[in-house]
Formats: sequence, structure tokens, C-alpha cells
Amino acid sequence: MKGKRFALVSVLSAALLAFAVEPVAAQSTTIDLIDGLNERLLLIGVPITILVEVILIYTVLKFRNNDSPKPTRENRRLEITWTIATAIILLFVGVASYGVLANPNVTHMADQEVAPDDDDVVVHAEAFQWGWNMSYPEEGINTGTEIVLPADQDVYIVVTSQDVIHGFAVPELGLKQDAMPGQENVIKTVATEPGTYQGYCTEYCGVAHSQMYFTVEVLPQDQYDQWVQEQQASGNGSGNESASGNESASNATASGNESGGNASASLLAPAN
Repeated sequence: MKGKRFALVSVLSAALLAFAVEPVAAQSTTIDLIDGLNERLLLIGVPITILVEVILIYTVLKFRNNDSPKPTRENRRLEITWTIATAIILLFVGVASYGVLANPNVTHMADQEVAPDDDDVVVHAEAFQWGWNMSYPEEGINTGTEIVLPADQDVYIVVTSQDVIHGFAVPELGLKQDAMPGQENVIKTVATEPGTYQGYCTEYCGVAHSQMYFTVEVLPQDQYDQWVQEQQASGNGSGNESASGNESASNATASGNESGGNASASLLAPAN
């Protein structure tokens, strides 16, 4: 009996602890919306889970020695009550989810305008086997596998692919979008926390898929403006070298795999 009480107290303590933990500051409006939705769903899910577990434990303990159980009596009031409660919960979940999914910072629709304001930043993220080519068409900058963004400013990332299906993802910023050949998908967000964040391809696309990393650096507005000026003044040679370096690395990887495959095939071939 003491063990069961201890288990129940542990479950309740863990649930209270989950609500008491102070959340980490959001790195973007996108991840802030997603985390906020998760917290609202937890406010519904955790009490329901605790209630069900308490009823289950109570039932097991109370009727564990009952050798002659009786059929459950019909209780229309109880049935109507839990039906209405379930409808209210589902309505809450639906409204909360739609409010987040319909937000342009989470799901940018094809009919929505890209960069309606002059201060907005537009980045093109083009994937290929096996690397990335990031560019700023309005500023005439090419940065290879690096994206630099200003904090607290609307950012639009246009994602596409040269060859096969890839995936653009930056989990810490709450960003994820498919990179489709011949199609442009747009991500909109506002980065709020300066720092460097890791991005990668989320769609298996070949032997060097695991090497498709890129970085997203968020800078204060004045530092971002200075970075743009430096890139334009230098002719952005480093960005082009980075892009060509990615292609060379990809070709070298493909050649190495092909050579390794031929060597393996020759070793497995029967001797004459």
C-alpha cells in the first residue's frame, strides 16, 4: 500500500514540477508560438492523465478482491457530462491549434506576399547533393552554407532544390520546410535571440546526406548592417568559394563512394 501511495505522489509531483519549471527564452517568434501551443495542450493533457490514473488506481485497489462483480448501471447524466466535457476539450484543442498553424510565422501560405516591407530580409536557400547555397538576391550576396539574420526583423527564407527532395530545418528556431526541385516554399519568422544555430537537411537524399549542415547566425541590427556592407565591399568572394567548396566536397564524396563500390564489387567477384 505504501508503495502505491508513493507512486501516486511521484506522478503528481512530476506533473507539478513540469509546470513549475521556468521556460527557456524563445529564439524566434516561430518557436515561441509552437512552445506556447504545447504548453496549452499540456494544461489539458496532464490533468486528464492524472484523473484517469487516479480513477484506475482507485478501481484496482477497491475491487481487487471482488469475486462477484455486478454489471455497471446506466447513468445518463454521467454519459452526457463526459460527452460535453470531451466536446469542450476538443474545441479548445482545435481553436488553439488553428490559431498557431494559421499564423504566417508558422505556416506561410503560397498566396501570401513575400517581403511586403523594404526592411524585410529575403534569403534563398538552395539545396543540392550534398550541400547548400545560401544567397541574398536583393543585396547580391552569396554565403554558401551560412545564413546571417538580423534580430527582431521579419525574415523570409525561400527554400528550393536543384536536384532531389531535401529538407531545410533549424530546430532551435522552430523552422522546417521541404526543399522541392522546381518549387519554392517560403518560411517566415522573426529571430529574437542573437546567437548561432545549427541547421541541417531532414530528408534522406543520398550517401552524403549526413554532411548537409549549415549555420544560422542571428545578429543585432547594427551588426547585421555592418556585415552586409562588408560582404558587398569584399565582392563576396568567400561566399562563392564556400559554395564551390561544397560542390567539390560533394563530387569528391560521390567519387569516393563510387570507387569504394567498384572495389567492393571486384573483391566479391568470383575468381576465374
